Amino acid sequence: MNNLGIVPMGLTGQQLVSDSICIQGFDPNLGIITPINPMMAGISLVPPHPVAAELPVIKEIIHCKSCTLFPQNPNLPPPSTRERPPGCKTVFVGGLPENATEEIIKEVFDQCGEIVAIRKSKKNFCHIRFSEEFMVDKALYLSGYRMRIGSSTDKKDSGRIHVDFAQARDDLYEWECKQRLLAREERHRRKIQEDRLRPPSPPPIMHYSEHEAALLAEKLKDDNKFSEATAVLFTWVERGEVNRRTANHFYSMIQSANSHVRRLMNEKAQHEEEMELAKEHFKNSLLAILTQFEQITAVFTAATRQKAWDHFSKAQRKNIDIWRKQCEELRNAHSEEIMGIRREEEMEMSDEELEENPCKKIRMEDTVLSAQTCALREENDSLRWQLDAYRNEVELLKKEQGKAYRTEEDHTQEQQLHFLQQTMQNMQQQLLRLQEELKGKELELEQARDEQRYLEGEVLSLREKLLNAMESVDLTNHNSEGHEKGVNGTAALYHHREKNNEAVIWGPLRSEKEALLLGIISTFLHVHPFGANIEYLWSYIQRLDTKISASELERLMVRLPNMFKQEFSGVGATLEKRWKFCGFEALKSA
Repeated sequence: MNNLGIVPMGLTGQQLVSDSICIQGFDPNLGIITPINPMMAGISLVPPHPVAAELPVIKEIIHCKSCTLFPQNPNLPPPSTRERPPGCKTVFVGGLPENATEEIIKEVFDQCGEIVAIRKSKKNFCHIRFSEEFMVDKALYLSGYRMRIGSSTDKKDSGRIHVDFAQARDDLYEWECKQRLLAREERHRRKIQEDRLRPPSPPPIMHYSEHEAALLAEKLKDDNKFSEATAVLFTWVERGEVNRRTANHFYSMIQSANSHVRRLMNEKAQHEEEMELAKEHFKNSLLAILTQFEQITAVFTAATRQKAWDHFSKAQRKNIDIWRKQCEELRNAHSEEIMGIRREEEMEMSDEELEENPCKKIRMEDTVLSAQTCALREENDSLRWQLDAYRNEVELLKKEQGKAYRTEEDHTQEQQLHFLQQTMQNMQQQLLRLQEELKGKELELEQARDEQRYLEGEVLSLREKLLNAMESVDLTNHNSEGHEKGVNGTAALYHHREKNNEAVIWGPLRSEKEALLLGIISTFLHVHPFGANIEYLWSYIQRLDTKISASELERLMVRLPNMFKQEFSGVGATLEKRWKFCGFEALKSA
């Protein structure tokens, strides 16, 4: 039998399986060619003993009037489907044969349920809308079957159909309408439930009038209607209905309400009497029960005597012992309960006596207070003595700990003092060293200042000599030749002055640092053929030695005129003094 409930038939029309597998009571007059499988999703006809879920579903060949459906290979994976839209009643059917008509499609899918509409495309697919949602599940069962129209082997008469969920606006609209209807029904049901569970509203209280006041006065006299009448009276008083005209009516109603106080006190006394009788009855019953417990305990005691105890077996003795212990426990519990009742009665009687004799009560209170004061004094004295003892113990502990702490503190203080003395000595040595260095620097500074003064005096004397020479040349030479000779003489004199300066300034390198600077400056100016000013050169060398100054560099280059020469470049405001490397030129000339 296939999964659509179709009974496999032989060539002679005989059933290949028994009717017990099919649906019980199947009517062949239905519009469906073969019975529907009860295991299909959405069908309400479920057999009493369904097939286990882990068994594999085997699809069989489905025979229709115009076509035949062949199942796919069971080893292949099942056809995939998209997510089911809410309220889906429409399916997409693809892979239809090219010659498939709307009648053939309806014949195949009419077994799944009532078809509302079929929208067939010019291509090999269509959309089928059913009347109910569970019919879509039946249609999905046919996904993967190969359809063949008649017995033709033409390619246009066969195709593998694919059934999947389709999203339709009509289905979504109907589903939303249904959801809104369910929501309205749920709200209505909740409202009915809340109305049913809501406590009833209090009855409305009528407004004050003389007629209503007379009726209320009658109700106040009735014991059964007293509670309702007092609520009305309280509401009228709260509303402010009392005035001069109605004061007498309200006074009479309040007097009627007060008359019930005696009745209530009588009822209270009656209930207290009934409670006392019930207590007495309860106490007598407990006494009777306790007496019976005593009797049972006496029986157990007699049975445990050696005269009777030796005749019992070991198991019997064990049971008798257990029963005796249980009985004694219950007897003790009941006796304690009776004693508690008696203590309560004694306390009540003592309270009543105190209420009857206020003087005796005052005396008893005075004695109680005096006893309490004595007890407090004794407790205060004992606490004071304990406090003194604790203080003495604390002082002793402090002294013992102080001795230990002193030894440790003295040791740490000595170590700290020794460390401080060492640091002070180191600081004094450093201070002396710094003072010596300061004195040396001061001497060097004085020497530099003396050299500077000497150089300034030499420069001034050379300037005076130059000016005097220029004046004498101007006076003696008036013609052009004489003027040129004077100029040459001036140049010679100026060159002679430079030579004197060179004799003073020039000289060999004084330290390794100057030799290193000489190599760096020569390399730097060699890669700058157009020269570089002193600030640019100093900014470069300062990266290597931050302590060097521009004046030191300039003095070093002035001392070596055969290696470095100074030229002016630019015009006017852009006039700039540049240094160039000329060591190779001096070698060539030599």
